[in-house]
Order: sequence, then C-alpha cells, then structure tokens
Amino acid sequence: MLSQTVLTSYAVDLKNKIAQSQIMTGENTATHDVFVFAASPDSLSILKYNSALFLRDKFITNRQYTENKSLMGYSFSEDGNPTLYWFSREEKSIILIKYFLENKTSRALKFQIPLEDKFILTNYQKDNNFYLIMKERTKEALTAFIFKNGLAEEKFLDFSSFKFIDRRTQPKTFSQILNENPIEKMDSGEYNPLYKVTAKSKMYLLPNRLILSLDQSFRKTQLFDIDLESMEIKEKTFMKPVGEKNPKTSNSFYHENKLYQINVNPDELLFDIKDYESGESIKSFTVSKKDTIRFSNSPLLMQIEDREPRKLKNTARFLKTLSSLDAGLSVYKNQNNLFITLGGSGSDLKTVSMNGFNFNDPMGDFPSNNFYNIETNYSVFFESIWTKKLELTRETHQPFATDKVFYFLDTHKEAVLANTLKLNNYILLSYYDVLSRQIVLRKFTDGFD
Repeated sequence: MLSQTVLTSYAVDLKNKIAQSQIMTGENTATHDVFVFAASPDSLSILKYNSALFLRDKFITNRQYTENKSLMGYSFSEDGNPTLYWFSREEKSIILIKYFLENKTSRALKFQIPLEDKFILTNYQKDNNFYLIMKERTKEALTAFIFKNGLAEEKFLDFSSFKFIDRRTQPKTFSQILNENPIEKMDSGEYNPLYKVTAKSKMYLLPNRLILSLDQSFRKTQLFDIDLESMEIKEKTFMKPVGEKNPKTSNSFYHENKLYQINVNPDELLFDIKDYESGESIKSFTVSKKDTIRFSNSPLLMQIEDREPRKLKNTARFLKTLSSLDAGLSVYKNQNNLFITLGGSGSDLKTVSMNGFNFNDPMGDFPSNNFYNIETNYSVFFESIWTKKLELTRETHQPFATDKVFYFLDTHKEAVLANTLKLNNYILLSYYDVLSRQIVLRKFTDGFD
C-alpha cells in the first residue's frame, strides 16, 4: 500500500567516501528542469533532467575552490544555468560557482560572511534565488542576503522599534525573545511535522516576503510581515482564544492568509481560525475534557520515540498530557483536502542506575557515579481533515508522501544521502544506493496507491 515509483537512476561510484559526500536536488521554477547535484570530496556531478525526468545534460567536474566545503544551496540564473553555494565556517565565506552546462565551464566568486557581528539563522531557495537570513549579534535586527544572477543584495531588517514580552508578560528585547525561542523555518507547500511546528518562533517563506510569528505569550500571537523588496515590516497582533482557566500551552500556524491558533489547559482545548487580513474569527471551537472532539478524524494518539502510536482512552487524558507539552499544529493542503495535525511534543528525562534501579533508591546503596540520564521523546496528537472551504469531513487519513518517504528510508538502509524536493503534485526523493552504486530518483504521492 506504500509503493513508490523509480523514475530514473544514474551510475556513480562514491567509493568509500560516502560520509564526505552530499546530494542536493533542485527545480528551476522558470523552466521546470530538475537538477541533481552530487558532490564527493574530489568531484561534482551535475545532472539536468527535463520536467518528465529524462536526462538532458550532465556536467562532471572537479572540486577546485570548494575542497573541504559543504554544499549549502543553489540558485538558477536567467540563462537556466545553476549557481552552487559552498560554505566554510572556518573561512567564514561562501564560494559561489556558476556552472555553464552548454560549454562545461564554471566561474567562481567569493562572498565573505560577516560572522563576527552576525550568525546564520537559516538559508533557503525561493523562485530560483538563494536566501541567507542572519541575526545581528549587537542590534535588534535581522539581515537578509538575496543572491540573484550572481549578485548579493543585502537587506537590513530593523526590529528595534517594536515591543516584546515573554510568557510572564515581562518586557524583553527582540534578541532575548529569539535566544529563548529559536526560529524554526516552515517549508511552504509541504507538510511540517509536529516536532517543528511546536516551536514558539516560526518563519514562513513566501515570494519576496517573510512572515515571522512569535508565540511565547499565552495571550497573543505577534506576527511581522516582512517585505524583502521595500524592507517594510508590518506588525500584526492576534489575540488567542480565552477559556475559563489559564492556558498551560499554546501556539499558532499561518497558512494561506489564515492564522490557526490553539490554547490548552487540562480542562479544555480552544481552537480558532482567523482571517489574516481582517483578524476576524472564521471558525471557533471549545472542547472540554468531557467532550468528544468533533473535528477529529483519527483516534487521540500518543507516540513514544518512533514506536507505533497507541490510542488514548478519552479527551480528558489527551488534554492532561497535551497540557504538559509544547503544543503545536500543522496545516497542509494537497489537491483534495486540508489536513490539520493538532498536538504537542516533549521529552521526559529519567535518571537510572547502571544496575537498572531507580535513582530514588530507598537503601541509598548506589554511588552517584552509577547513574545516567535517559531522555525519552514523546508526543500526543490527532488528525483533522477539512475541505478547502473549511468544512468538516468524515474522511479517514491516508498516508502523506512524506510518510512514505520516511517509511522507505527506514526500511531501505542501502539508501543514503537522501534529499527530497516538492514538485507540483508529488515528492521527488533522490538518494545514493550503496549496493547498485547509483543515484536513484523516486516519486512519492499522497494517499494509498
């Protein structure tokens, strides 16, 4: 039921240097050509496929200028040729190399990263450009570097005029908020798993635009809409739904001009969907611990580590557990429906003796150096399936393409250096098969095949 399709393969021998190799896959969004970049310590293979995944061109070259550097990302010029970004933390630099497939030549440039007064938050590709987002060390600001057609444009994003508070309503600086709540990048158009969406600070990547959401407060979601062309930053505040008792955990998720918010305590779950432009509530739900969650399309589940999830017996047990975790929700749309995963994740740290006895040994017979800590990760969640018009459905959840990719990689240990690319209606998995010594491209779609 979780089958997948092999689209193409290409023979390449990485010998015994797999640990020092990388594979990255990218789409030229103007031409819809797909590129595979396979880097070993001493060579680089660039494979160019058309939109139907037929191999159209290739460029095999050495690693001159990029020895001991890691492949950070890519962009595409207007002539269709790729530029790769090779990063060296030791040298505090990025080597940009544009590769000309038509005559098998390349041109290199060096970009010095200002790591003395900035640190890297994230990097990503969007609309054939490469973006590097950095945090200023001594200023209440971010800096965005936009690499386009071989040029780097610097954008200084000043947050010093805005006010911030922590969960105890104490004033904090922008830097303090991000230090306590590191930013997690949300992948646009893809399913973002629960462990990512529980972050209190999220960055959503849109064309020429960023949305930064801050959820450290139980009372409100603070959003900053950042125009990367004009550098204008607009602040928007969305109050969270209020229940009869104080919340224990809360969060939000932005998706296609709507903000989804939850507030949770052991007695109730509050869930709101608001219009991003007006702030008006579109849908609002209050679920008490005695209720059945009527917008749930799955059982209430608990998962410990990567074991099979087990059912929780009722809403009260679910809310009690969720209240002690970092809550989050993920919204994902495919061709048919809107999928919402609502839950929370956390960890439990237990101290255990080397002999298997509990730390609180009543006899006190074990010296302190006989103990070690075990951290167990666990989550609780349920899944909700809606129409694109935000109407409830009775449908049952079918596996996402990402679920199938994780399952495939878990059961095929010969597949290494895995990299995924979201295309129009499927996910392309590229990896190196150590048995056949090939780069393999496989197609995964949502639903049962």
